[in-house]
Amino acid sequence: MRLLEGLIVGISAIRGNKLRSLLTMLGIIIGVASVLAMISIGDGAKEIVLQDAQKLGGVNQFTMYRSSYKRVGSRWMPNRSNEYFDYDDVLAIEAECPSVKVVVPRIPEWGGVYIQAEDGAETRSGYNGVNSSFSDAMDWKIEEGRFISLEDMENKAKVCVLGTEVAANLFGTKSPIDKEIKIGRGGDRYDRWGRKDQARIAERFTVIGTMEHRGRSLRFGWNLDDMVFIPITTTQERFTGNDRIVMLSVHANTVDDVPEAIEEVKSVLRTRHKNQDDFFSLRDMREGMAQLDKISKVIKIALGSIAGFSLLVGGIGIMNMMLVAVTERTREIGLRKSLGAKRIDILVQFLIESIVMCTIGGAIGVGLGILSGEMLSLLAVKIVKIVPDWPAVVSTQWVIISVSFSALIGISFGLYPALKASNLSPIEALRTE
Repeated sequence: MRLLEGLIVGISAIRGNKLRSLLTMLGIIIGVASVLAMISIGDGAKEIVLQDAQKLGGVNQFTMYRSSYKRVGSRWMPNRSNEYFDYDDVLAIEAECPSVKVVVPRIPEWGGVYIQAEDGAETRSGYNGVNSSFSDAMDWKIEEGRFISLEDMENKAKVCVLGTEVAANLFGTKSPIDKEIKIGRGGDRYDRWGRKDQARIAERFTVIGTMEHRGRSLRFGWNLDDMVFIPITTTQERFTGNDRIVMLSVHANTVDDVPEAIEEVKSVLRTRHKNQDDFFSLRDMREGMAQLDKISKVIKIALGSIAGFSLLVGGIGIMNMMLVAVTERTREIGLRKSLGAKRIDILVQFLIESIVMCTIGGAIGVGLGILSGEMLSLLAVKIVKIVPDWPAVVSTQWVIISVSFSALIGISFGLYPALKASNLSPIEALRTE
């Protein structure tokens, strides 16, 4: 009952001095709004990076690739090893590594490949030799037709699946399923002496499917839709002429299993490759997320400090207003005490008034922060033109923290004025003009 009475009196006092109350709450409003706006943008950036990682197969993935150079510490050194991955490595890793969910072998050619339709339409693109696990491992759905099967792998079938951009460039709005295309090199390529190589070495493939739209990778810049996927065995048979595999994308069971999976895979490769596990480079998808988490924590600490100062200023403003209110309402306090109000009643009245004011300021700050976050996300898309959409992620945790901290400010800075009001002598208060 005492709390309800104090709440009613406190709200009445705030309504009676609307402009002064609003000006007093500005520090709280600005502090809460600025924190929520910036955190929503920062969490939005984290969401963009996470979505980009999902495009490439997820954060629970690490990639091993065999290249002419490998990174040793901070330097790139020539890779003098004679060891290469092969398909038996894939089978051995999946059979002997309990932390590994699936392995996707890849032979990528990112550019310099011409793709030609039967009617002469042509585009420059790239291809990826993959196995039948690729689509499921990447969580990349088929839009039309089907993906490469185990039978295609075994038969080294001359079939392919097109990315949406390649399909549009070659066939427009028509269905490419069961159509024949040529995939090859040559034409506009130049040899090591700068002479134009006019010879075109091409292979005919039948289109069996098209992938759903995937977009461009922000981290690596690859347009995943501008790609053709063919059986890795066919790639070896028709293009590379050997059984070597350039890349292995290893998907662990969970993100937490990645470190253990890396050690298990290295152990298998050592057994199979003359006790060597350094003939390849390793890229862990978690590295980018870990760096982003560190940056995000630094930003949140910095923003928290700024907001803390803003809320401190707001709290001082609340205290100042409450002290003025005690002075202005001295006779009211004396009258209430003479009618039987106890010290605790006066204390609760002024303390609740301070808490209500701060909580209202915090609630307004939350609304303003969410709106500001949305506006900043629209501005971010125009300034940082690398994504079509920048999500403003509103964290429920931070909303609760902001409102709770605002209420705590009300208690902390409203306590002294409330104590001062409750300690007034009723006789002296009634004498005040």
